[in-house]
Amino acid sequence: MQRLALAWRARGEAVGFVPTMGCLHSGHLSLVAEARRRVGPGGKVVVSIYVNPTQFGPREDFAKYPRTLRRDLRLCREAGVDVVFAPSDQAMYPQPPGAGFSTFVLEEKLSRVMEGASRPTHFRGVTTVVAKLFNLVLPSVAVFGAKDFQQAAIIRRMVRDLNFPVEIVVAPTVREADGLAMSSRNQYLTGDLRVQARVLSRAIREVRARVRKSRAGLPAGRLRGVVEQIVRTAPDARLDYVEFFEPETLESVKRVRRGARMALAVFVGSTRLIDNAPL
Repeated sequence: MQRLALAWRARGEAVGFVPTMGCLHSGHLSLVAEARRRVGPGGKVVVSIYVNPTQFGPREDFAKYPRTLRRDLRLCREAGVDVVFAPSDQAMYPQPPGAGFSTFVLEEKLSRVMEGASRPTHFRGVTTVVAKLFNLVLPSVAVFGAKDFQQAAIIRRMVRDLNFPVEIVVAPTVREADGLAMSSRNQYLTGDLRVQARVLSRAIREVRARVRKSRAGLPAGRLRGVVEQIVRTAPDARLDYVEFFEPETLESVKRVRRGARMALAVFVGSTRLIDNAPL
């Protein structure tokens, strides 16, 4: 991949990059469309498909994460992707982590809260694999989805701090008709669990409505209680966390006003879903 990317760079061709773990859906394809818009018809669009082991915890769903490469390749072809980069574990980690591979990229501020607090090694794996992918693809622009808002903020900070010559674009979250944010993990939701998963978007809508009616803002603790009540209406749902924060710094706010952002993670059955939105 890197040899091809170097040839594109030598010819002055812009490269738009969309890193994914596969099992593509309309949300991913919207990122592809944004990458194409950014580089124009003369540029190249690359999609990576790689289920990265270093961003999964020991009791998480790495083994069962959906892998649908043949379908993903068809969708990429139909979307006008120039190159799909689907490396093997051996290509990305010739010496497996813990058995020779010992270099990781760490972001030490934004990654400590929310997903970082709930999944302590997650972002170390994300920043490491994205840095490796940037070095292999050499993109001029990389597009991430706002559903993983904290991840995008961390990647943007990594790019700034380590001088990667790549523009980071964060595209809007794409949702199902009932409001559930599109995610590859949604396919784990069977039977009534899919209906119960609506509590995430219901919580966002309710909090947003309350904040926008208040001129002075509302206490974060009170809004957490509102979210907890909504999640409890789904018998198989369990709140992992809900946070209200400043979008630029990810710092928690005690009083939630317009312009703040909220993020939450909810287990629906055994499936962990995340979502976030501006308020």
